[in-house]
Amino acid sequence: MDGHGYRPALDSPPLDLNNPPTGGSGLLPQRADAAEVSPDAEIGPGTRIWHQAQVREGARIGRDCIIGKGAYVDVGVHIGDRCKIQNYACLYRGAMLYDGVFVGPGAILCNDKYPRAVNAGLTLKSLQDWTPRGVIVGYGASIGAGAIVLPGLSIGEWAMVGAGAVVTGDVGPYELVVGNPARIRAYVCPCGEVVRRVAPDPASHVYRLSLFCGKCGHAWMVEVDP
Repeated sequence: MDGHGYRPALDSPPLDLNNPPTGGSGLLPQRADAAEVSPDAEIGPGTRIWHQAQVREGARIGRDCIIGKGAYVDVGVHIGDRCKIQNYACLYRGAMLYDGVFVGPGAILCNDKYPRAVNAGLTLKSLQDWTPRGVIVGYGASIGAGAIVLPGLSIGEWAMVGAGAVVTGDVGPYELVVGNPARIRAYVCPCGEVVRRVAPDPASHVYRLSLFCGKCGHAWMVEVDP
């Protein structure tokens, strides 16, 4: 993770901030009576929203998602298709999740880089006094239970953030990061297994890293900094 920003995987479509994924499976969304869903939120077919979850105005949730008990989806958050947002996870304004994202219980996607309750004159801050910096999470990525992702960062497609990690920098595609601050420990396959890697000449400024999964046999390449 250190030393390079998020870079889309070579065999995956790039993140398009102007066109978050949406869709429909033909099934009506289901929401528990105790869930609080704004009438201005868009909920895709087949999505289930459980007790005490709150979905704010302007949020967009794709099809066949699960929003767990007590989860919080802030104003304008975009969630793709077939995502799982587990119990008490918090997705704050500006967050964008692409298809197949997993957010574990109690995980937090932050959006305020310089948090203060008040201005210098001790007046209460309003939305006009700060700029939300949401987290972007790529296709198929997983964020473990209790992890914290700091504002304005990107998590690459199929990356995995370990439980309890504090993510302070961008995470590249397929990277497994753990700890506080989070550091890369390995690469992971879309099936979730840690994979073997064959690194090309490190003298190159940018090179392709060959990855192979011994469990499912998937082989692919990612582009990384040396």
